Amino acid sequence: MAGEKQQRIQELRSTYDELYAALNVDALQAERSELEGKMGEQGFWDDQESAQATVAQLKSVKAETDAFAGVASKLDDLEVLDELAESEGELAEVARELEAAEALMKELRLRTYFTGEHDALSAYVALQAGAGGIDACDWTEMMMRLLTRYAEGRGFEVELMDLLKEDTAGIKHATLHVKGRGAFGWLKSERGTHRLVRISPFDAQSRRQTAFCSVDITPEFDDDIEIELNDNELEFDYYRAGGAGGQHVNKTSSAVRITHTPTGITVQCQNERHQHANKRTALQMLKNRLYQAELEKRAAAASDSYATKSNMGFGAADRIRTYTLQPFTLAKDTRTGHEETNVQGVLDGDIHGFVEAYLKWAAAEAAKK
Repeated sequence: MAGEKQQRIQELRSTYDELYAALNVDALQAERSELEGKMGEQGFWDDQESAQATVAQLKSVKAETDAFAGVASKLDDLEVLDELAESEGELAEVARELEAAEALMKELRLRTYFTGEHDALSAYVALQAGAGGIDACDWTEMMMRLLTRYAEGRGFEVELMDLLKEDTAGIKHATLHVKGRGAFGWLKSERGTHRLVRISPFDAQSRRQTAFCSVDITPEFDDDIEIELNDNELEFDYYRAGGAGGQHVNKTSSAVRITHTPTGITVQCQNERHQHANKRTALQMLKNRLYQAELEKRAAAASDSYATKSNMGFGAADRIRTYTLQPFTLAKDTRTGHEETNVQGVLDGDIHGFVEAYLKWAAAEAAKK
């Protein structure tokens, strides 16, 4: 058994070295040093917006480099522990530590599936209630909580950009800004229509109802992306901000909604205190959406995964996952076939199994072409 453990440790070390080179961790270390040096410069905080962007970038890079440093440290400790272990208790500890190291290595390996051009970027998450009435609005709010908890669990910062609540319960739509390196890569699996089947808490006869929520994930492209916006193609609406209030949404008259008339794409922003700030953010969000739409049009001929927006209901062509609470509990992905019976855990943000299955599935699909 000791020889088997030593072999597994050596295999982990070899895999670690391969992943270190494949993901170019040396470059990440250099970027980290550069960002830390920039933060130490005089006058760094004079430009608050630029400084906060640098801090966020450093936080993301540190998370990546610290992940590799943590695995390397565990492998070093494991090799020493294995050499010194003599009693049954010490050998059992080696086995436990070995399993923990293998789990960490599995997590690092997932990063090799981030081969998309924009996988390393932050992301915007837009949620829209579909068919299902009040149940759909309640389901959309549940999805917003699910995605927020998943993103925060991965160390990303989540900012609520826009929220429109339904009077009875739930929300009609919301936009989240998920900040951090790789946010789009980790969240892109959730793009599509999500279906919920349950006994409706809003039905006096306690009948089973089906509700739909559409989720759109867009990378946050650089500020200098070349998208021309013509004023005569934009419709601006200014309205009083509402929603959660408090620190989440300021209740002022500064909220901005922009509609791009040629495409029908609409964005909203109400999280800033001033109208001009909301307008600037909304325009950047619109440019991101238009840029993403253009990229998808170009890729449509070569990718079966591209789908236009559906009716977000029973005929939704982009329905990706069904969450069933009655008459049994099951969450199942229609693309990968991955399923989980602990639906409550999934609704609490534990979707890592679905994300992992999607990344592997997408890589296999890409390899076929």
